[in-house]
Amino acid sequence: MHSLIVVAHPNPDSLTHAIARHVALGIAASDAQHTSEFADLAAEGFDPRFNQEDQALFMKQAAAPADVASEQERLDRADALVIVYPIYWWSFPALLKGWIDRVFSMGWAYEDSGNGKVVKKLQRLQVHLVAVGGADEGTFTRHGYGPAMKTQIDHGIFDYCGARVHSSTLLLASDEGYPQVHLETAYKIGAGMAASQR
Repeated sequence: MHSLIVVAHPNPDSLTHAIARHVALGIAASDAQHTSEFADLAAEGFDPRFNQEDQALFMKQAAAPADVASEQERLDRADALVIVYPIYWWSFPALLKGWIDRVFSMGWAYEDSGNGKVVKKLQRLQVHLVAVGGADEGTFTRHGYGPAMKTQIDHGIFDYCGARVHSSTLLLASDEGYPQVHLETAYKIGAGMAASQR
């Protein structure tokens, strides 16, 4: 099994990056056959802006731009996708949303069948979402942010493409044992991924 761990945070010393590294440590410790690689979108300089080339791809008038094709190749090698991100405005950071907008393109992630039905092309992909937030659990509950994020992200993006969300974890600054408990949770997520494939 091979996992792609995508991180969207500009600071490599952030808790978000530390959590991603602990997921990788859990993966490595659980199964020698389970490998992982990082996609650090900020460090790699991924351009999240949907452009004319992306529009041409959507309209089936051109092939995928080189940077998009490269990301799709990374995902094609992966059995599992782990996305670790800080919550900005109750969603993905713009960098990560732009990566989804551009990489999960029609023709690769999904297809219009012509009869009004969507062909979901990523049914082989296992997804694990790890969101890092600053608000407390009461705030998420009072305002319905948790269910809203699941609708938008878990269902609106991944279910639309057929990718199975195996876990969606919310790690908050108000959690008891913060931040160490989050690193332990991340390790357990990684360790549990290999077991879920057996």
